[in-house]
Amino acid sequence: MSNTTTHHGLSREDITNASEVAAARSIKSVYVYEAPVRIWHWINALAITVLALTGYFIGSPLPTQPGEASANYLMGYIRFAHFAAGYLLAVGLIGRLYWALVGNHHARELFWVPLFQRAYWTEVWGMMKWYAFIAARPGRYVGHNPLARFAMFFGFFLLTLFMIVTGFALYAEGAQMGSWQERLFGWVIPLFGQSQDVHTWHHVGMWALICFIILHIYAAIREDIMGRSSVVSTMISGHRTFKD
Repeated sequence: MSNTTTHHGLSREDITNASEVAAARSIKSVYVYEAPVRIWHWINALAITVLALTGYFIGSPLPTQPGEASANYLMGYIRFAHFAAGYLLAVGLIGRLYWALVGNHHARELFWVPLFQRAYWTEVWGMMKWYAFIAARPGRYVGHNPLARFAMFFGFFLLTLFMIVTGFALYAEGAQMGSWQERLFGWVIPLFGQSQDVHTWHHVGMWALICFIILHIYAAIREDIMGRSSVVSTMISGHRTFKD
């Protein structure tokens, strides 16, 4: 019966579908993240992945390798990959800071949080209720929502800065006295007490960053599905879409 033809030549199913399309709310799209921000995001993700994997093996080396020690350079390659990714992370962050100055206002959200605005904390509380499955719907934000902005500043930016500083301090030990790494970051090891303490905190920072990334991916996918606004695809296309 659903395919019965009406006097206009359309089936009832066609009329129903047309009515649903007409009644549906339009999808709104806003351009948020410029190309340099998106490119930096994915290069940064690759660098952190390499750093985490190689950093784990530097902290917990492989117990043995076949053959003579002189015939194996696996740990050397692992350390080289770690150092190269570390440089990429540091240079990328400098470039990202530059784009925060010349890009749109969304490019600056990563580097500051309006901590002294009461309205900001009200919105943070609203997003906390949303993530706790208490609120029915989240607020609509074109850029980072207030809670995500807090997490990105304290859980990513400051933590990444800490990893870069402690990482170059440890690298300076190999570069030795007089190197630019030692001149810029040589103060870090005495501040912590000794080299092993810096190693330990650098290792703890790696696990903290991994925990942040897990929560970051979860929140992005959850927002895509439940929040009815694009997050993952936004960092590919630059456009945020609101589905209703």
